[in-house]
Amino acid sequence: MKTWRFMFVVLLVFVLFAAMPGQSADKKLRIICFGAHPDDCEIKAGGVAAMWAAMGHEVKFVSVTNGDIGHWREAGGPLARRRTAEVENVAKMLGNTVEVLDIHDGELVPSLENRRTIARLIREWNADIVMSHRPNDYHPDHRYTGVLVQDAAYMVAVPFFMPDIPPLQKNPVFLFYSDRFQKPNPFSADIVVSIDPVVEKKLDAMLLMVSQFYEGGALGSADLIPQEPDKQKERTQQVRDSFANRFKSTADSYRKELAEWYGKEQADKVGYAEAFEICEYGRRPDKEEIKKLFPFFEK
Repeated sequence: MKTWRFMFVVLLVFVLFAAMPGQSADKKLRIICFGAHPDDCEIKAGGVAAMWAAMGHEVKFVSVTNGDIGHWREAGGPLARRRTAEVENVAKMLGNTVEVLDIHDGELVPSLENRRTIARLIREWNADIVMSHRPNDYHPDHRYTGVLVQDAAYMVAVPFFMPDIPPLQKNPVFLFYSDRFQKPNPFSADIVVSIDPVVEKKLDAMLLMVSQFYEGGALGSADLIPQEPDKQKERTQQVRDSFANRFKSTADSYRKELAEWYGKEQADKVGYAEAFEICEYGRRPDKEEIKKLFPFFEK
């Protein structure tokens, strides 16, 4: 009986698989971004997400942990709920959807259960593009998010891995967020995108994650939070300026790569950017396909 049940499940999977429309059949791109904590996707890909969303494409941010120890004063369920509310408010501003997984901050491991969770989310989203941290990073949750996404890069297309949900017909393009870590290998800026059209919106979004930036997150303190209204405005501006400098630094660091996408004259005018590395474990797009996946290079 067990054999017949298994064969029935397999047959059902293949029937569903055959009936599925091709990816992005409605010409809408589907992008899923994984971050270790509620704020990581927003920092690393908030600009391109806003631009994709403005063009009618579908973007989902997934926080792989709930961020429940990411504050110097608060922790546990109340902090997790607070941080979820923050990224939900950001999603309303940027135009993406968001999901926060119920895994404790600081306790993420690259288990088979978590690999299945990541692969299932990618399949359910029918993703054209998948983004995550690189596997070498200062934070273990960042590293293991990268490992889990890498481990899913092949399995999302394998029919008998989680046969209860149809595999993807086409392996997505997997991308890594930019970082400055050099060992064992430095970040490669394969795709660099100007976020000038949406940088003010992205900066506004950063300010909505009060627990992490205005209040300083896990390594903050009460000293960061002024009581005087004028000082509070200064603190808000300080946070905004810090992020503006950060996004400007990305453009300055990859000016040569920007010229490859926009031409030198236009690239020299770019003020703010986001950069991504192509993961060698997923589909390897050529430049023409990348332009279709990032349809705002000519805007």
